Amino acid sequence: MPKSDRTMIKNIGIWIDHKEAFVVSGEDAQPAIERIESNVESHFRPSGGWKASGTNVAQSVSKEQKGDERRQHQLNKFYQVVIEKVGNADEIYIFGPGEAKLELVKKIEKIKSQHVKIAAVEASDKLTENQIVAKVKSFFSV
Repeated sequence: MPKSDRTMIKNIGIWIDHKEAFVVSGEDAQPAIERIESNVESHFRPSGGWKASGTNVAQSVSKEQKGDERRQHQLNKFYQVVIEKVGNADEIYIFGPGEAKLELVKKIEKIKSQHVKIAAVEASDKLTENQIVAKVKSFFSV
């Protein structure tokens, strides 16, 4: 059956960690891949050790909490950008190392309508762009 006669199903693969995401879309021989940087700060690490420069523990904890809150806001903004790139996908395949993939799933389930289906969520190591594209192609071709 020709492609134009079939209902087009939009499948998207996302490789994600806290530093970046790769969004792979398209069913063609050469799918589109887009890299999105998170620009999230690293965790707060006070310099100088415990009680450096006469600071007390409460001030250090307060700075750490503010840093964690700022980091969480940056991550939320990053996830929002990734979700916008997903658009009106029918199925989404999410993979990557660490917790970012699970955090993204929670955001998608909270924000997106019921028509979006998360096909699978899998752990994966750091991959090259070509490996990411190959993994997405093989997942949706099965």
